[in-house]
Amino acid sequence: MDPKPRSLPRRFLGGFWQGLDASRRVALNLLFLALVVGLLAAMVAGGPKVPSSGALVLDPKGDLVEQLSARSGQAILESVVSGPKEETLLKDLVDALAAAKDDARITCVYLDLNHMSGGGLGMTKLEDLRAALLDFKKSGKKVIAYADSYQQAPYYLAVTADEVWLSPQGLAFFDGLGRWRNYYKDGLDRLDIDIHVFRVGEYKSAVEPYLRNDMSPEAKEADAKWLNDLWSAWLRDVAAARKLKPEDIKGYIEHMGERMDALKGDTAKMALEAKLVDKLAYRDELRARMIALAGEDKKEKSFNQVSVRDYLEAKGGDRTGSRGSGDAVAVIVAKGEILDGKHPAGVIGGDSTAKLIRKARQDDKVKAIVLRVDSPGGSAFASEVIRRELVLARQAGKKVVVSMGTLAASGGYWISTASDEIWASPETITGSIGIFGMFPSLDRTLSRFLGVHVDGVGTTPLSGALRPDRPFKPEVGKIIQSAIDHGYEEFLSRVAEARKMSRDDVDKIARGRVWSGADALQRKLVDKLGGLTDAIASARQMAQLPKDSRVWWVEEEKTFPERFFAGLMKGQARIARVCGIEINEPEPPPVPAAVRMLGEELRGFGLLMKFNDPNGVYAYFPGEVW
Repeated sequence: MDPKPRSLPRRFLGGFWQGLDASRRVALNLLFLALVVGLLAAMVAGGPKVPSSGALVLDPKGDLVEQLSARSGQAILESVVSGPKEETLLKDLVDALAAAKDDARITCVYLDLNHMSGGGLGMTKLEDLRAALLDFKKSGKKVIAYADSYQQAPYYLAVTADEVWLSPQGLAFFDGLGRWRNYYKDGLDRLDIDIHVFRVGEYKSAVEPYLRNDMSPEAKEADAKWLNDLWSAWLRDVAAARKLKPEDIKGYIEHMGERMDALKGDTAKMALEAKLVDKLAYRDELRARMIALAGEDKKEKSFNQVSVRDYLEAKGGDRTGSRGSGDAVAVIVAKGEILDGKHPAGVIGGDSTAKLIRKARQDDKVKAIVLRVDSPGGSAFASEVIRRELVLARQAGKKVVVSMGTLAASGGYWISTASDEIWASPETITGSIGIFGMFPSLDRTLSRFLGVHVDGVGTTPLSGALRPDRPFKPEVGKIIQSAIDHGYEEFLSRVAEARKMSRDDVDKIARGRVWSGADALQRKLVDKLGGLTDAIASARQMAQLPKDSRVWWVEEEKTFPERFFAGLMKGQARIARVCGIEINEPEPPPVPAAVRMLGEELRGFGLLMKFNDPNGVYAYFPGEVW
């Protein structure tokens, strides 16, 4: 029997669906073909081009960092509340300036300081970039700096320029250095939350917010000392660059209100009269000046220019030294909090950082290792895992040199002890030799506010003793304090052995106290003052390597998805370049100050949640400044 014929509506719908499906396949094929053609065109066209005569544009965004943080899901979630954390890799800027110095195509540098963070960057990173700018100027090429307004950190770089420009509606505002924290004692008491703290060292201030409503006299004494050391360095360098005296800058800050009244609120004129800037000008006037220096790009109606990213890509080469041959100095960056286990870039994982050190140790071409430390510390256990790997490297005949960046305190100092030599900047924040542990009790909170009670049985007196919803037992506190005391003695012995000092002499400068690099040198906690370049040169000399021997930046190998998406983004940029399409990254929406402060506070609590030392023992210093 013949099948029953379909009705007209069904035949119509079936035909329509088949046509729609065919159209979908054609559209996808055309899209795929366009993508292939675009990629081929981009490959033929090659990467970005450097103009035959133009300016290198340095436009640092956000924070200057020793290592870019991985864009993890947690980081993205944190940025929703506290705002996105933009970062610029310091090495990119330094490498670009070094190459541009002898590149005839680069006639000058334009230093755009409108997108750089105003504070919290760390003096050592600013000093490294400042040194690179001054070295570039030895070529005789000019550096022009511009900002709509200057804050403290960007201005420190601006003064290296031959010409410092400011918008006529701009402001040069400096307020010195400070360290401010929130204290929670009253709030915790109101919520019936008990925080049990175990520490050694009256200067170990990381735990003070949970014990007090204000900063202890010991913490104020220590912080005031190193803050004044850093501020004196800022004043000295800025005043010298502007041919002023430090007292002139101090007077500008202290009498800003009076100056504003006299000039009827003209903040730009106030900066000009104080000789902090050379010229007040609008952006079109600045463009005209840059055209005179770098030539005109008539298509873009601006000056000939190339960004740092495009310049480095066009330059090519082996910037990490991984493809080179011959003996090498391996540089390993240890940046961020120290946590147990494996962690992405921007966090020092005990296992992941030890793996990088082991990789360098097992490479016969590596004769020396430079560990660049920029860390407030963290897990004592993870710190010891890293330190042990450095010990093995030295036993294998490798020279180990530590270069301290902005912050190498607590656990950051712990991992530095297994070295042949320690370098620090005079403005490095270091020391804080001390440890602590914390444990919260929420039983009263649950009972009072939720009516929740906990009861049960156990086989020993310690069963359930570490449950935060049960009352804390004093005998458990004795056990934890004993472990903390032992950990502190272990820390002292590590330092005493490494620095060839007695235990008691180390204890006198330890107790959790923080020092500037200059003070640390006087107290024999570091060997020499200088930056990363100095440390690398010293490592070469110690390993008897030529001055031009290879430097290998040892990094975690990217996963296939990371390599794929990185290549996809680069291909997209090349297609846009070939097609003449300008891709502008959208400006992140502004986050209200109150929301941002709340986000930072939540981030601080989130850090405590991330702390994962298996023994609950931490060597940590919260070193936020500005």
